[in-house]
Amino acid sequence: HAVHFGYSGSVGPQKWGSLSPSYAACDGKSQSPVNIVQKQAVLNKNLKPLTRSYAPVNATLRNHGTAIDVKYETSPGWVTVWGKKYLLAQMHWHSPSEHTIDGQSYPLELHLVHKASDGNITVIGILYKYGDSDPIVEKLEKGLKKLAKEGKKHEEPQIPLGVIDTKQLKRNTRKYYRYAGSLTTPPCSEIVTWNLLGKVRTVSKRQVELLKAPLKREFQKNARPTQPLNGRKIELFKKTDDQ
Repeated sequence: HAVHFGYSGSVGPQKWGSLSPSYAACDGKSQSPVNIVQKQAVLNKNLKPLTRSYAPVNATLRNHGTAIDVKYETSPGWVTVWGKKYLLAQMHWHSPSEHTIDGQSYPLELHLVHKASDGNITVIGILYKYGDSDPIVEKLEKGLKKLAKEGKKHEEPQIPLGVIDTKQLKRNTRKYYRYAGSLTTPPCSEIVTWNLLGKVRTVSKRQVELLKAPLKREFQKNARPTQPLNGRKIELFKKTDDQ
């Protein structure tokens, strides 16, 4: 069973690396999240648009203690990064955001976790500011309310969602930041190619509360602080009209 970790105190982020030998990577040199300084991001003309194709599939909404996630029975589709195919496995939320842009934090961040056959991971991160409601969370509203009720009864409550269409996740990406990093929770494995979308989307305050409600109080703020870049470069993809 995985060792308990948290977001404050003796099991907080500063201590993760020493909670268990299997969490040693949390003290590594290529950790996530990071602060993205826009001026220092390097435009890379070889980066390709994040071409994604997702189909409607069966999914389950889960409260796995440290975050709320949507797990897919079969992968709804994939994204191609540097010619390698990564299948969408799950998506989950962090509040406040984990990545920051020029030091600014946001109320919410969504992680679309994709896995390649060799075990490597690519994550598409989407930042949200307060504003109009988000269509994805809207679809999950009933499930989230159920999850908040169930939470008291079960260890890891799950709500079947039936078939969920993920096409809202697929909007065109005109700009993203890419860097080499890690999982943002233990074991913090440094196997992740990060793609943080440049366009900040909107979510309502009420929706952020809905996403927090099923979680125990200690996990209602579940963002790891930003980690040093240690010389890593952040690349920028910007869509030009001929792409």
